[in-house]
Amino acid sequence: MAWMDRFRRGSQQRMSKPARDGYRTGSTRVRASDNVDQEHLQTWVEERRGVEGFVEPRTAVSDVTLLLVAHDGEWTRRRVPAVEWAHQFCNRNQIPSYDAAVVGIPQRMRDFNRRKKQQGL
Repeated sequence: MAWMDRFRRGSQQRMSKPARDGYRTGSTRVRASDNVDQEHLQTWVEERRGVEGFVEPRTAVSDVTLLLVAHDGEWTRRRVPAVEWAHQFCNRNQIPSYDAAVVGIPQRMRDFNRRKKQQGL
């Protein structure tokens, strides 16, 4: 097919229609929070000390997440149902919670990541 043929009306060759299921418009599919995520957060908090929660807002590629950082910088991040849920979770477990978009990520977490990288883990 010549380049200009693409612009002609009535051309017999047409682009095929996308399949109904599995069609994507280029946007990503965001997995929702589930009970496994919530159970992981609960277990993680119970097994560590000095934990703080950082609530991360929804982005184009992930839903609302809760970042938990322990006293030594060890951390975990999971999807949560909503910003309010994350703050209530922290309140129930008597750990401080912050809006990560406002306060950022703690330095001890970056230090922890750097140590792990240097150890080759």
